[in-house]
Amino acid sequence: MMTTFADIPIELNKYDTAKTVLIQVPYDGTSTWIKGSNKGPKAFLEASKNMELYDIETETEVYKQGIHLTPPIIEKRSPEKMIFAVTLVGGEHSISIGSIQSFVKKQPDITIIQIDAHADLRPEYDGSKYNHACALHWASQNCNLIQVGIRSMDISEKEFIKTNQCFFADDIHASNNTWMDQAISLCTNNVYITIDLDALDPSIMPSTGTPEPGGLSWNQLIEFCKKVIANKNVMGFDIVELCPNVHNKAPDFLAAKLYYKLLSYQFSKK
Repeated sequence: MMTTFADIPIELNKYDTAKTVLIQVPYDGTSTWIKGSNKGPKAFLEASKNMELYDIETETEVYKQGIHLTPPIIEKRSPEKMIFAVTLVGGEHSISIGSIQSFVKKQPDITIIQIDAHADLRPEYDGSKYNHACALHWASQNCNLIQVGIRSMDISEKEFIKTNQCFFADDIHASNNTWMDQAISLCTNNVYITIDLDALDPSIMPSTGTPEPGGLSWNQLIEFCKKVIANKNVMGFDIVELCPNVHNKAPDFLAAKLYYKLLSYQFSKK
């Protein structure tokens, strides 16, 4: 049975001393196309066992700071119940709603950076305002929201999108990375990052519930996150929508590597 992230020693998994808490939320209650993101956290953890724990770029072994892995949050009754339970590596994107609301309550001036293929700004979808298609609607109305990588949306979401704070994928690809500094300049000092893995191009991240062509590269995603962490106080982040494929483990490993890279940037900064 998996007891620690990346099979790190048990003593580095202690809640009282670990510098990082990893919350797994295997939830897939509102996915509307490819099901299976509830299996994402398990696949993520399995892949992490095969990852080298020395980060070449930062010359660090960030796991030594301690990474406490919580038991899975299991909630199947309704998306509403799940949101309140989460209050993170997760299943589908609706799990982020509870996490975002908690951070905004703690730090009202926080900026939410959404890295995603989809706008996720519907007030409600399929009878629920807690659907994955509504994951960032609450944030758009209650805090500073920066959207990155967007390339798919419903016309009903146009009234909620702030185009001066939305960096569409097509514009990103044409900008020679000048968009990164612009996006960061729109952030307050405190930041929470929510990463939907479908922000990445399906050529490198096919294992999502709703893959979209024309996405970000690994280097674009990593470089942007590194810049955000270097310039802002990142209070937390989530990674969602890993829908594992038993015949292709590479996306599972990418998700685990992404998590570890973000931690490496955060702690090497200090």
